[in-house]
Amino acid sequence: QMEDPIQLKEEGNKYFQASDYEKATQSYTQAIKLNKDKALQAVLYRNRAACFLKKEEYAKAASDASRAIDINASDIKALYRRSQALEKLGKLDQAFKDAQKCATIEPRNKNFQETLRRLGADIQEKVNAEGAAPGSQIGVQKMFEILLDENSEKEKREKAANNLIVLGREEAGAERIFQNNGVSLLLQLIETKNAELILAAVRTLAGMCTGHKARATAILHYLGIDNICMWMSVDNEEISLAVCNLLQTITDCLLGQGKEEHHGKEEAVVLDTKKDLRMITMRLLEMLVSKNVSGQGRDRALNLLNKNIPRKDLKDHDNSRTIFVIDNGLKKILKVVGQIPEMPDCLPLTENTQLTASVLLNKLYDDLRCDPERDNYRVICEEYIKSKVDPQDMDKTLHAIQMVSGVLQGPFDLGNKLLGMKGVMEMMVALCGSEREIDQLVAVEALIHASTKLSRATFIISNGVALLKEIYKKTKNEKIKIRALVGLCKLGSAGGTDYGLRQFAEGSTEKLAKQCRKWLCNTSIDARTRKWAVEGLAYLTLDADVKDDFVEDEPALQAMFELAKTSDKTILYSVASALVNCTNSYDTKELVPELVQLAKFSKQHVPEVHPKDKTDFVVKRVKRLLKAGVVSALACMVKADSAILTDQSKELIARVFLALCEDPKDRGTIVAQGGGKALIPLAVEGTDVGKIKASHALAKIAAISNPDMAFPGERVYEVVRPLVSLLNTERDGLQNYEALLGLTNFSGRSDKLRMKIIKEKALPDIENYMFENHDQLRQAATECMCNLVVNKEVQERFVADGNDRLKLVVLLCGEDDEKVQVAAAGALAMLTAAQKKLCSKMTEVTTQWLEILQRLCLHDNMKVQHRGLVIAFNLISADQELAKKLVESELLEILTYIGKQADDPKKQHIINVARDCLTKCMDYGLIKPLSQA
Repeated sequence: QMEDPIQLKEEGNKYFQASDYEKATQSYTQAIKLNKDKALQAVLYRNRAACFLKKEEYAKAASDASRAIDINASDIKALYRRSQALEKLGKLDQAFKDAQKCATIEPRNKNFQETLRRLGADIQEKVNAEGAAPGSQIGVQKMFEILLDENSEKEKREKAANNLIVLGREEAGAERIFQNNGVSLLLQLIETKNAELILAAVRTLAGMCTGHKARATAILHYLGIDNICMWMSVDNEEISLAVCNLLQTITDCLLGQGKEEHHGKEEAVVLDTKKDLRMITMRLLEMLVSKNVSGQGRDRALNLLNKNIPRKDLKDHDNSRTIFVIDNGLKKILKVVGQIPEMPDCLPLTENTQLTASVLLNKLYDDLRCDPERDNYRVICEEYIKSKVDPQDMDKTLHAIQMVSGVLQGPFDLGNKLLGMKGVMEMMVALCGSEREIDQLVAVEALIHASTKLSRATFIISNGVALLKEIYKKTKNEKIKIRALVGLCKLGSAGGTDYGLRQFAEGSTEKLAKQCRKWLCNTSIDARTRKWAVEGLAYLTLDADVKDDFVEDEPALQAMFELAKTSDKTILYSVASALVNCTNSYDTKELVPELVQLAKFSKQHVPEVHPKDKTDFVVKRVKRLLKAGVVSALACMVKADSAILTDQSKELIARVFLALCEDPKDRGTIVAQGGGKALIPLAVEGTDVGKIKASHALAKIAAISNPDMAFPGERVYEVVRPLVSLLNTERDGLQNYEALLGLTNFSGRSDKLRMKIIKEKALPDIENYMFENHDQLRQAATECMCNLVVNKEVQERFVADGNDRLKLVVLLCGEDDEKVQVAAAGALAMLTAAQKKLCSKMTEVTTQWLEILQRLCLHDNMKVQHRGLVIAFNLISADQELAKKLVESELLEILTYIGKQADDPKKQHIINVARDCLTKCMDYGLIKPLSQA
């Protein structure tokens, strides 16, 4: 009996995939009893909840989902499963509440939106049956009375709150609330300071604003932007997020985005929204530098600016919103990135605030259209940073250095220009030598970001390495020590492999990596500092011994996976880099044996592969990572915002996925942990290399998996394009082959999938591979075509004049490769059965057709023989003249020989087709029964 909870979880996943929910439940239950890790416990409870849902044990499903939510309140899968269970138990109000939370976390998820719509309609129907219609004046007033009465029962209040939210989402209900003093009453609910009532009011307001510009404008003016921003600034994550969604909904309406508007009279009213949009933007910019705003509130303001200011499409020439923010708020954003959390005058921040501000700087810079605009941006930055440099006030100077560091994490080219400002690099190096720990902390971090550019790294190597070594050896402050180590690692990388990390740090890289792993696992150290341990490991895992030790350190792996869930660009890139190193999924130059011998002969250095970088060690590391739950971590990383998940990070993640998919036995696990879903966006967006790697990983999964399990619902149609993208001569043979296998698998599922493959213009490529000299490629393409010919549009292409498609299939039936023959004969059998025209056309495309048909009917392989006889039957059935031609050939003798054989269960299907052919010929009068002969 297994005692490893992770293994039991994987076993449960396999049972669940096989629809054995009883055994899956048993595995998860056993794992729950043995497990001590909180995060894993949440996964086990939510997985068991899924089993209970399938078994229709809804009370147990709701209970298990609640246990998962108790561990992680934002566990979206657990929330959705509880919502499903509660709906089945008839607790529609509670189900709606959970679905609302899911939609708040993932507003673009169509499934959640559809669930909300359905539950809303059910709740409305239920209320209608119970009494006053909720959309009526009496119903609306009654709900507000219940909500504003402090003595109302809790259950009644919750029900009324949910009914109100449902009403707000429906046009008629929203208008009824609006016309009956509803906005004023909702404001009263917000002022009660009761969290549940505030959430209900804010969500109702968001529903009322959706898709209605006039109503959204009126609500904005009534509530006041100052109040909205104040509510968004509170230190309650759920309320802050709900208010942020309300302001986003209002902004969408003002920008003319979202639902189409059809509101009669409103069409005649021209609303000038620019003034309101500028008012919102100015208030958000003011929030950035206000000490009264919580860290969460500041993050919300930054996120709204990130989402709404830069252009969505660079073809749109209007970047006036970006210019407005640069002119009125660039210094405010710089002030945020220049904050030093360790200093007493620091604004309230979260762990993500400064990185989000750097992302905004980057988006604004990328949205500029010409050099004068970029020059203006640079000048504002330079002047603001210069104003902060004061030799007499070291704290002000530190803020200036921190700003440069923040810009380097945003628009890097601009950051590099700022490094060129007189004295900036020298100041960084000088601060490293300061006695004050805060000076060292800021300066070392700035040097790390600056050393990304090789020219800067050369300056630091020349001027700052000795200081970094000194700091690393002497400081007792872990925050500084870890940054100094990462700085040395990064400079070692910039100096080149031969330059070597060991020049910078005493002892082996294994010792340094061990120290990084300790920091990573030390939860008493803040996450901002622990992220540097991940970056250190990203460099150190280039060493084969380090990567082998790392994957065996389960706590370190879990700590890294947990950090990967944070919205931090550097962490995502560092985690992905470390995993690429551990899986050896980076590009390597293939050594040509002859050139190696020549190099040895001329006594040149020949790099040797480290024993732990050989295939067997790499495979072990991959298995270890899969067991540790790497797929779930990668799937979580892929969901990050595009500003945080860069194209480079996407490529690295795609490389890791491809390495994980290498063994077919592991692909089921990868799918079960969300790998299939995560790969789709990676195959569509990112670098060309990244898209190819992700598409190849999808092809590996698609080739052997049940598409309904691997890519459920509409998702399977999204996979077709990445597979088709691998069907070109620029891709290698393995990529072509596995893409064809995947498309074969898909084309055998449904006609809708076959149509999707045709629409993606894959047919010409598949036909080209049927001509390939490579046996496996030719076989895979022919098998794919065999499935596609079921489609009428494909059949019509074979019927059309002026093409050699049918000739190719007939000739492939005569190939020596049995697998090719099986596929080609299958395709020909289906074509001749579906299209009578093709029966006569077959006799015209090549003079070898009859010889090939006879060989098929006499084949030793029963599959080939059966398909040959079916083709013969189709030809005989299609036309009497054609049947006569066949009877006059040696085929009659073959059919007679097979038809006369004694019944045999193993090949009865073959004998029966031969007899059917003879019977048809007798019906035509071409041959006589044996007794009449």
